[in-house]
Amino acid sequence: MTTSPHLPPDPAASSSPGSKSKPDMPNTRRPLIVIYFALCLDAVGVSLVFPILPRLLAEVTQDGNAAFYIGIMTSLYAVMQFIFAPVLGALSDHLGRRPILLLSLAGAAINYLIMAFAPHLWMLLLGRLIAGLTSANAAVASAYITDISAENDRARRFGLMNAMFGAGFIIGPVLGGVLGDYWVRLPFIAAAILNGYNFLLAFFILPETRAKTGQKIALGTLNPLSPLRWVFSMAGLLPVVLVFFLLSGMGEAYGTCWALWGADTFQWNGLWIGLSLGMFGICQTLVQAFLPGPATRFLGERGAVIAGICCACLALVVMAFARQGWIIFAIMPVFALASIGTPAFQALATRKVDAARQGQLQGVLTSAVSLATVIGPLAFSAFYMLVQKTWPGAIWLSVVGLYVLAVPLVIFSTRKATTRQTGQTETA
Repeated sequence: MTTSPHLPPDPAASSSPGSKSKPDMPNTRRPLIVIYFALCLDAVGVSLVFPILPRLLAEVTQDGNAAFYIGIMTSLYAVMQFIFAPVLGALSDHLGRRPILLLSLAGAAINYLIMAFAPHLWMLLLGRLIAGLTSANAAVASAYITDISAENDRARRFGLMNAMFGAGFIIGPVLGGVLGDYWVRLPFIAAAILNGYNFLLAFFILPETRAKTGQKIALGTLNPLSPLRWVFSMAGLLPVVLVFFLLSGMGEAYGTCWALWGADTFQWNGLWIGLSLGMFGICQTLVQAFLPGPATRFLGERGAVIAGICCACLALVVMAFARQGWIIFAIMPVFALASIGTPAFQALATRKVDAARQGQLQGVLTSAVSLATVIGPLAFSAFYMLVQKTWPGAIWLSVVGLYVLAVPLVIFSTRKATTRQTGQTETA
């Protein structure tokens, strides 16, 4: 799975009215615990490699500038995920959740084993290809939870799923930084062990929730570009999609450049890079858990989005000019406040279409996010290479520039959304 900011799945889209009956699930407690634990371990495995990936690439490529290779590896993973996630999702509807989840966990374990011992760059790229191809963990886990949950329990259980995934992203970078300071390959071995344990846990304990349908798979459902055709069929949707594309692409700057920037600017080792990422994870989790609702009530939905963008820009400007590491930890709570606007904008986006087309809307937005995770790492890694030796912090000013570009789109798209609902234009 990736650390980019994807939209939550549409629970209603995970089951079809004509599907066969599910296997008997009288007690969902144990399967839920297994799924939650597996997602947490998966997030730990993904994120613990962040602090030391630049050092591994420098060791393998014998090139002091690893930004370009990080961009390629991240985009390669995203391309494979973009192409094959719809395929694996459709297969899980027809073949069952369990085999696809096991395939995904096995692919992740193989990827980390390859990265742990690969002496050449092409082997690292091969590992990322395999991981991206099998990266259906979150999507299949979401469908699994939908299968075993009553409708009135789904929102709460999806919230717990996101919380477990977020907890893994807090633990992972710190653990990876500590292990990486002992040996740069050690975090990858740990990630392989975690995913191997995940595989065994699911293999021996997790029951199937969906019987095989025996129906042919419609080829159209396997096309990752098909949701994007709906952009031009829904009035006023294009600005919303562009905003999601920009916001998701900007999020890729952090995963691509954070470790490089921390080492270049503050001479952080793996531990301090991990601690900084863990600190951000804690702050963001607290913000997302407690503040979006109050922020929307006091500021309105559009106001919450704009406030989040302002907080992000303030923090990024401080980070660009910072010369001491403690400043980054001090500004982190403000930086995390950027996420208060995401739920509000998601709510505003749903007003663009009627209830019957909400699933299509989520498909469009998910496709936009996926495309951003392909393009963003390449663009930000290329820019970081240009400024790395003169001013590494300039990378964050480039993100500020994109935020400024997004503001008019946010205002325009939210006015249109409000006009459709109320017949009046909301004032800023």
